[in-house]
Amino acid sequence: MASIALNLKTFVGLRQASPENNPITALAKPSSTTTAARKQLRINAAKTSPKVTGRNLRVAVVGGGPAGGSAAETLAKGGIETFLIERKLDNCKPCGGAIPLCMVGEFDLPLDIIDRRVTKMKMISPSNVAVDIGQTLKPHEYIGMVRREVLDAFLRDRAATAGATLINGLFLKMEMPSSKTAPYRLHYTDYNAKTGVSGGKKTLEVDAVIGADGANSRIAKSINAGDYEYAIAFQERVKIPDEKMKYYEDLAEMYVGDDVSPDFYGWVFPKCDHVAVGTGTVTHKPDIKKFQLATRLRARDKIAGGKIIRVEAHPIPEHPRPRRLLDRAALVGDAAGYVTKCSGEGIYFAAKSGRMCAEAIVEGSENGKRMVEEGDLRKYLEKWDKTYWPTYKVLDVLQKLFYRSNPAREAFVEMCADEYVQKMTFDSYLYKKVAPGNPIEDLKLAVNTIGSLVRANALRREMDKLSV
Repeated sequence: MASIALNLKTFVGLRQASPENNPITALAKPSSTTTAARKQLRINAAKTSPKVTGRNLRVAVVGGGPAGGSAAETLAKGGIETFLIERKLDNCKPCGGAIPLCMVGEFDLPLDIIDRRVTKMKMISPSNVAVDIGQTLKPHEYIGMVRREVLDAFLRDRAATAGATLINGLFLKMEMPSSKTAPYRLHYTDYNAKTGVSGGKKTLEVDAVIGADGANSRIAKSINAGDYEYAIAFQERVKIPDEKMKYYEDLAEMYVGDDVSPDFYGWVFPKCDHVAVGTGTVTHKPDIKKFQLATRLRARDKIAGGKIIRVEAHPIPEHPRPRRLLDRAALVGDAAGYVTKCSGEGIYFAAKSGRMCAEAIVEGSENGKRMVEEGDLRKYLEKWDKTYWPTYKVLDVLQKLFYRSNPAREAFVEMCADEYVQKMTFDSYLYKKVAPGNPIEDLKLAVNTIGSLVRANALRREMDKLSV
């Protein structure tokens, strides 16, 4: 919920996608708009770009999360011979699982994969002051809560239905091409039923590669993409009594404070028949279990009698990698570093980046008929940065401003009680666009923000005196 500052004038460029400007959707559903969509999709490939003879362009997507599944589906629908390599087909990434409302429509997600429709949230301060959030939501609006193993499997299966080849395999390494048209050689261990438990070593040759293989991306290492700072997310799935589960039927909780995380937040998010309790940190990774214990203690009355049914941990990137593209290989999702500061949101941006990268390949190859080059894939980065880069910068500022001390977090929670803040926050989050602001309310918000920060600094000084 840290997107309360999305009304800052420096934050521009977010717009909700629509069927009319989504060329891949248009390709999948022939209509009177199909021809126009294809014309928009088929930009002119470079004159020096050779045609692919005797076959269509071949692309490998490494990683089967939201980024990989969306990329593979888009490629397959666009006439590309597509291979999706994923080892953990029952992936249960430790993830809060929150998705914005616009993702449901934009990615045509069936409602039965959404466990809960959250319409209420509680922001809980270090001193346990709880602020109710959600009164500005319209009757049809909600934040979707999903389990990653369900969402990821759905997107992969849909890619397969579109024509992508799914490979249950462990990606090992990638050999770079020897020329502009030479293939990439991908080495992996194939775990299909015929090779047994240990799997069999195989090689795949493709014309381009999309790295969607997470924070520890081997594709990123292959193209020397550079390192980035990352957080450790730790989550426990807790089966709680039915009468307590009713409390979380449409409610999510977020806890802030030095006890639950020095630089992030703790959460309790509802799933189908259990809750996900977790936290994360960048600066104090060795203490993650201590922070997780504190999160459970904060929520102890509401999850009392619960049984831990699964424990999960995973790295989460904190900013984009220095390099996200080299020749005909590009990074998307967590591999590229597309997780927002403050809120830790990554699912929508992963799926969106996968689709955008795949669209650039489809466009540059003229639906798989020509070889692509770095310039074709670079269009994806240019479009991505123009649209979303301000999001990351604003949330980075917010995290540094409000997560630096307990008094600052108290000020942050105090601001969340403002109805105008909530409206701007939810409108921006749910639809990935900036809601039109009211100049008078914007001015009030600026004054209130300054006042909250002044009080926070005064309180911090008094606390520092007591600690001396």
